[in-house]
Amino acid sequence: MTTYTPPKVWTWDAENGGEWAKLNRPIAGATHDADLPVGDHPLQLYSLATPNGVKVTVMLEELLAAGHAAEYDAWIIKITEGDQFGSGFVEVNPNSKIPALRDHANGQRVFESGAILMYLAEKFGAFLPSDGPARTEALNWLFWLQGSAPYLGGGFGHFYAYAPEKFEYPINRFAMEAKRQLDVLDRHLADNRYLAGEDYTIADMATAPWYGRTVMGASYDAGDFLSVHEYTHVIRWMDEIYNRPAYQRGMIVNRSWGEEWEQCPERHSAADIDAVLAKKPASS
Repeated sequence: MTTYTPPKVWTWDAENGGEWAKLNRPIAGATHDADLPVGDHPLQLYSLATPNGVKVTVMLEELLAAGHAAEYDAWIIKITEGDQFGSGFVEVNPNSKIPALRDHANGQRVFESGAILMYLAEKFGAFLPSDGPARTEALNWLFWLQGSAPYLGGGFGHFYAYAPEKFEYPINRFAMEAKRQLDVLDRHLADNRYLAGEDYTIADMATAPWYGRTVMGASYDAGDFLSVHEYTHVIRWMDEIYNRPAYQRGMIVNRSWGEEWEQCPERHSAADIDAVLAKKPASS
């Protein structure tokens, strides 16, 4: 076994970080000047269809399906090409992570996916109870997700799927934590239809793209490794959410990979999504 001894002072090696090494750096700020495009709607989303991005596009599509005036433009941010380090994006999100939202109705910028969900829920009065125990429970699970997902993505996903070398210790450490978190969800969902009870909320929208996709075997090709079939209550919950039309629509926005009917890189009206879904084979 190779033993690593940390140096007295750490220095950055851009070539020694695996698949995503050149996308990360130990400093913040823009690397180049680039204005963000602006469409016709007050809500301008700059994102990519990763789990964190899907949270927000699902929320926007759910708002539209519920009759709210939540029309939006969604622009793809190609993180592999460094779009998140453009000056316009950094102005909206100084942390250079997707998603980021600009509400031109009031000039507000909103970054961090959980904050965007709360902002939209409160702006439109939907998918988050206004007060009382139900609101607290929804926020309990929203913040649980925000704190837990990095273990699944940056921890398990990184070392299992993306790290340049496979090491037993970190894979075991984060697999254990990913399974513990799935068990937390499974035990809770055994007695609850949705995370906050009987009502579908932003907590479900935030969690489904992460842990729901995991039990579907769609995260890191690790379904067998994590024995996701064991989490029957999470599977039941995800099946219900996955079959919501707004979820089907939201998960393809800002997506530029997969089948042709799964890709809607930009969204400026409902017709953009309709045109993509029309290509979906009847058997899919």
